[in-house]
This record gives sequence, C-alpha cells and structure tokens, in this order.
Amino acid sequence: MNPQKTGLRVASILFAIFAVGHLIRLINQIPVQVGNHQIPMGVSWVALIIAAVLCIWLWRLASTPSSR
Repeated sequence: MNPQKTGLRVASILFAIFAVGHLIRLINQIPVQVGNHQIPMGVSWVALIIAAVLCIWLWRLASTPSSR
C-alpha cells in the first residue's frame, strides 16, 4: 500500500470516528455548550452527514486501483 492510500484510509477512519461521535450525541441527546451558547442538535445532523459522506468518499478513493 502506498503512502497516499494510507493517508486516505487514515483520514477516512478519522471522519468515521467523528461521525460516530455525532451519532452518539444525537441518540443520547447530549447537550453541548460553548461558553454561553448551546449548540443545537441540527448542527450534529449536518456534521454527521458531512462526516459520513467524506468517510465513504475517501475510503472508496483509496480502494480504487491506481493508474500506474
């Protein structure tokens, strides 16, 4: 495996962990507060979708055969 594929896989796993964290927040209704501002659950829905799409995209990109 070349370094580019390894980097894509690592980034994909990090996005997966990020997505799982948001999913856990949504399931358990965990409140998040930054200073005096409470972050709404809708932000986690958006972040979950973006992280999941990036995770899948990077994993598939790493799985495609190289052109060489």
